[in-house]
Amino acid sequence: MIAIKRLNTADAAFKERLDALLAFETAQDQGIESTVAAILADVKSRGDAAVVEYTNRFDRLAAVSMADLELPPAALQAALDGLPDGQRQALEAAARRIRSYHERQKLEGWQYTEADGTRLGQMITPLDRVGLYVPGGKAAYPSSVLMNAVPAKVAGVKELIMVVPTPGGEKNALVLAAACLAGVDRVFTLGGAQAVGALAYGTATVPQVDKIVGPGNAYVACAKRRVFGIVGIDMVAGPSEILVVSDGSADPDWVAMDLFSQAEHDELAQSILICTDGAFIDRVQASIEKLLPTMPRQAVIRQSLADRGALIQVRDLEEACAIANRVAPEHLELSLADPDPWVEKIHHAGAIFIGHYTSESLGDYCAGPNHVLPTSGSARFSSPLGVYDFQKRTSLIKVSRAGAQTLGRIASTLAHGEGLPAHAKSAEYRLDN
Repeated sequence: MIAIKRLNTADAAFKERLDALLAFETAQDQGIESTVAAILADVKSRGDAAVVEYTNRFDRLAAVSMADLELPPAALQAALDGLPDGQRQALEAAARRIRSYHERQKLEGWQYTEADGTRLGQMITPLDRVGLYVPGGKAAYPSSVLMNAVPAKVAGVKELIMVVPTPGGEKNALVLAAACLAGVDRVFTLGGAQAVGALAYGTATVPQVDKIVGPGNAYVACAKRRVFGIVGIDMVAGPSEILVVSDGSADPDWVAMDLFSQAEHDELAQSILICTDGAFIDRVQASIEKLLPTMPRQAVIRQSLADRGALIQVRDLEEACAIANRVAPEHLELSLADPDPWVEKIHHAGAIFIGHYTSESLGDYCAGPNHVLPTSGSARFSSPLGVYDFQKRTSLIKVSRAGAQTLGRIASTLAHGEGLPAHAKSAEYRLDN
């Protein structure tokens, strides 16, 4: 029997039980913090030599210099050319769909002119250089390469530097092929905090970037947090999440497998079903029991469901949507017979998957929208990764002589009120009188 929690909004203790379910300890491991701090300081101080030393130690390599840790463009092309036809076609189709979706996100600058000739506006420019961290070895995710690199290139980023660890020298052909398709400019076989440090501070070989994006382990996440401010970062992601809102009209096997799709990531992942039909919840639980033994990662799924999963019965779909907004999940499936009217009821979710045929896994790989999504309730104030994360907005201000007479008096009054006389004089000097 799978020990997944059953909750019911009719129970007096429901709110407390839901709060306990959603609680997640975010305190940082002090051992990781101190290790990462030391590595970052060493990379900042010694540059390439420190990067080579840590890479050899942690990834069991024997690099003599950074030249041994950079892959030539021909290696990426060879990886793409060497893929079986089915894999190459799938990767190319996914890349096309992701690019097509993100092309629609490009921001355009704008300007307007006031009656006195003053011109105001906004200029949009891409970041110059972005670093992309990609997990390596057996934990290889070509989909993450596409989801991070494609929008950067669509935004117009001039140079994209990818770092990917190769433990024991193991290189993943799909990851390198995805980098080739996405237009990655340089690839270094680096990982861990030393890779983040190299991107953030720059070395003689690895150029300093403006922003670091991409997933990684606890050491990578810690390093990204520490270098934020020196460079930008995409986000510090928590465990993966899925919340399925159901009216009992789906195949229970489909719902069970959708819950598994996130639970298999990590024992800390969270999979929740919210349903109006108690009998259907029973059927989903039966499907979970039936299907779990067929899963290669059943131990991880079992632990995830037991620790952080839940099957929640609600009175109606209005209540279901209210709870969904309270959770603000990374992935939200509307597994409903008529889902469209309920989309507008969802205010907080990283991505909404609408209808029975829209499995969350399609969003992970090839639907088109980005799979880098806010977690741990941060969908209340954050958005999916997109082209806008690789563009900057710059304000444009051109004040006419006539405009300076009006604006100068306003600015002077406010500056004196704030006790900043130089600000006031700066505006007053431009007044005709």
